[in-house]
Amino acid sequence: MTKPIILTGDRATGPLHIGHYAGSLRNRLKLQDSHEQFLLLADSQALTDNAHDPGKVRRSVVEIALDYLAVGIDPQKSTICVQSHLPALAELSMLYLNYVTMARLERNPTIKDEIRTRGFGHDVPAGFLCYPAAQAADITAFKATLVPVGADQAPLVEQTNEIVRRINDVAGKAILPEAQALIPPVGRLPGIDGKAKMSKSGGNAITLSAEPDAISAAVRAMYTDPNHLRVEDPGKVEGNVVFTYLDAFDKDRATLEDLKAQYRHGGLGDMKIKRRLEDILQALIAPIRARRAEFAGDRAHVLDILRQGTATARERTEATKREVVEGLGLFQL
Repeated sequence: MTKPIILTGDRATGPLHIGHYAGSLRNRLKLQDSHEQFLLLADSQALTDNAHDPGKVRRSVVEIALDYLAVGIDPQKSTICVQSHLPALAELSMLYLNYVTMARLERNPTIKDEIRTRGFGHDVPAGFLCYPAAQAADITAFKATLVPVGADQAPLVEQTNEIVRRINDVAGKAILPEAQALIPPVGRLPGIDGKAKMSKSGGNAITLSAEPDAISAAVRAMYTDPNHLRVEDPGKVEGNVVFTYLDAFDKDRATLEDLKAQYRHGGLGDMKIKRRLEDILQALIAPIRARRAEFAGDRAHVLDILRQGTATARERTEATKREVVEGLGLFQL
């Protein structure tokens, strides 16, 4: 029986952090047994706002691959591939740009938010603005029907389906399937400083390879409730970063709910909940860090995994490109 196809991945802008683990990596681990899963190391897309530092993008490809392997992604079950080495993706991106307007690209809520966050103003790189078409190429080239994304990324999947419908309409038949956004139950984790987005460049993230001292320092620095000045003071759980992280990683739900009640009533200090969170994060990251070090010690093996996965993905994406070209009736030699 054919397994459903999933496309997921990460932009090559640095090693992954616990926000990635909470938001998507845990789901990927579960889905690799029941689905045909492709993990795309999106180095081409990373260049749309990192063209000034291609070295960072290049280095990040292996860094993210190490994180995948360290958390338990099995290359025998999931195909890990490099975006820039799949030429069909670039060719489909260019083709799809003929089936979407500039106005529609500019209206995409995800792109609008990202442009504002990055402070581009009117100097938006053309590659960044055209990212929805490029992501449509990524998704459709693998004929993925499920795409794990955060809620803020769902408009990109919606726009992919618009392009799919245009292509199928012009071809007069269903060449490409539509995809469904698979939104994880845990939303985007805030940074340890309480800012809306955890970011490696912002210095407010805990990486999956963080050393014990770095984890301790990050938890101690976490934003809680600024009005919770004394242990006996009532405190706010909502917007409290420590409790947000406990919601994401604490498996003892009953005890966590008791702690929330105590904190709201008064009588529970910030250090107690921070110690609980630190213990949980230390236990989570320690085995990942150890496995990552093992894989990092054999870089040749990691590169072989990327070569093999990319070769598999190239065959799949080239076949889809041929179907699209033939279906649209484009010129061929």
